[in-house]
Amino acid sequence: MFPTWASHTVMHNFMTTDNNKPVITIDNYLDSHYIHRSNWLRAAVLGANDGIISISSLAIGVAAASSTREPIVLATVAGLVAGALSMAAGEYVSVSSQTDTEKADIEREIKELKQMPDIELNILAQIYEKRGLKKETAMQVAIEMTEKDALATHIREELGINDISQAKPIQAAIASGASFTVGGVLPLLVILFAPMKGLEYWLYGFTTIFLIVLGTTAAKTGGSSVKKAILRITIWGTIAMGLSALVGYIFGVKI
Repeated sequence: MFPTWASHTVMHNFMTTDNNKPVITIDNYLDSHYIHRSNWLRAAVLGANDGIISISSLAIGVAAASSTREPIVLATVAGLVAGALSMAAGEYVSVSSQTDTEKADIEREIKELKQMPDIELNILAQIYEKRGLKKETAMQVAIEMTEKDALATHIREELGINDISQAKPIQAAIASGASFTVGGVLPLLVILFAPMKGLEYWLYGFTTIFLIVLGTTAAKTGGSSVKKAILRITIWGTIAMGLSALVGYIFGVKI
């Protein structure tokens, strides 16, 4: 009889490598990839970027037309609260609309599977055939997948909806609103503690640093190019802040 200790040893060797690292399996193969972060990462980066740039731009515009700190702080706090709530609500509504569309398509797919199963089977086989399978193999795969779970297969293969790409409104709203708040608080701290003289330049300098940190963090989290992310985020941030300052100087009446 196979000893218990031996079976444990075999199982341990099967589940680990020589470096005691877990073996890649169907359950953990996505852990080293970045695509499963795309939903919340997009909302978080958008929120933080919007928080930093919009609040800084607002503050620079007001600072260009003000000689005291109080109006700048008031405008910044108001913009921060309104912006965070707006970002969260907007993200929720936007992603919920995507979810509604997905649900409508799924309902339509359920009806089609009931009303014309043979046509749906042929469509599924054609999808597999276009991906490179032989016609006979594609049909066999379509039959087996349909027997296992027809609806889930068509949702995934025909509509392109899966657990990774599926819209998550609440997750997106929380990520967007929270990240906007964090991003907006950073320029607010500069406004509270930086000297009034040349406040616009202090804001621009620190905001650029904040944007570089955000771009680096987002790039590393998403596995993309750090240099490209930094250039993209700082260039557009500079344009936004420059235009805001220009508006403040042109239309500003000293407060």
